[in-house]
Amino acid sequence: MLLAGVLAALSAIGALQMLAGWIATVSFTGRVANPPTKGMPITVLKPLHGGEPLLEEALTTLCEQDYPPGFQIVFGVADRADTAIPVVHALRTRFPDQDIDLVIDATRHGANPKISNLINMMPLARHGVLVIADSDSHARPGFLRHLTWALDRPGVGLVTTLYTGLPAFRTVANLLGVTQITHGFLPGVLLARVLGRQDCLGATMCLRRETLDRIGGLAALKDHLADDQVLGRLILGEGLDIALAGTIVAATVPERTVSALWRHELRWARTIRTLEPAAYAASVLQYPLFPAVLTVIASGFAAWAWLLFGIVWAIRAIAAIGIDRALAPMLGGLAFRCPLWLLPLRDLLSVAEWIASHAGRKVEWRGQTLRADTPPRLTQGSSAR
Repeated sequence: MLLAGVLAALSAIGALQMLAGWIATVSFTGRVANPPTKGMPITVLKPLHGGEPLLEEALTTLCEQDYPPGFQIVFGVADRADTAIPVVHALRTRFPDQDIDLVIDATRHGANPKISNLINMMPLARHGVLVIADSDSHARPGFLRHLTWALDRPGVGLVTTLYTGLPAFRTVANLLGVTQITHGFLPGVLLARVLGRQDCLGATMCLRRETLDRIGGLAALKDHLADDQVLGRLILGEGLDIALAGTIVAATVPERTVSALWRHELRWARTIRTLEPAAYAASVLQYPLFPAVLTVIASGFAAWAWLLFGIVWAIRAIAAIGIDRALAPMLGGLAFRCPLWLLPLRDLLSVAEWIASHAGRKVEWRGQTLRADTPPRLTQGSSAR
């Protein structure tokens, strides 16, 4: 019974963390205000790789931004046969007044293919404020205004955004990926900020060109898989802050199958474990339904353990519903609610990935096998030049 009691306590801790994440989400969405209509000239860099699901829909949301003049988009691919190129041509036809450039360059710079693509795109960037945004990000019309408004605050060197999951399909695997992002990752980021962390989230990174030059440019990121975290550490090393913009984007979840989702999320898991081993070890507490199941088994299927499982599931579900409701006004048509019956399966899959992440550092990314690296920790005033 001692083991059952310990497992029950761990499950309770995880349930409380779910409630705290819900509260943090409500607090964040309640503070968001409308940004001013004015803006500064910016260049948005969108590295592309293949005709991924919902690509045209995601890129269209960028072309439809309600932003003042001086807004440039640079798309980049490494292969002339890349299936994303026709999508860019279609956007040029649909939005003839939008300033759109396309770079096709296979030159490789370092181990990170995304950063190589960005380095090749940089010569066409004409403006002093840069936005590096993932190809699968869907944004609301005020997205860019929120970014530049946050960047204009004193002491801010980098602006990033929260993101939720948006399903490309309706398979179980696809929905499992969505709920992990929306109900696990997003509230976890907000709780981390409450505790003082300022992480850079790779879906959106906005900074001034002069700031990027100070830390050694994109070349400082070219050999790191976790380029967003390296960029964030370099910015913090300059004594600047990482601000969270008052907008949320939705990231396409493209995986149809559990095996594809496993490979993708295992890459995340191994990268995070390499970057923050202590915090990652404790992150297993984020999945309270797993220890609740073990409590039922360890107790010999006692009635009290079944009651605990039911209560934890209810708390998990209530927190998920609360997070969805808090996010809905900010997401508009990008909001999506996953079935609550998936939550136990989601926790079991997450714990399995947590265990597997300790078996090595090799990860798969866009058909390539890479190795999760450990970027150097920087102190204020230090940078990689």
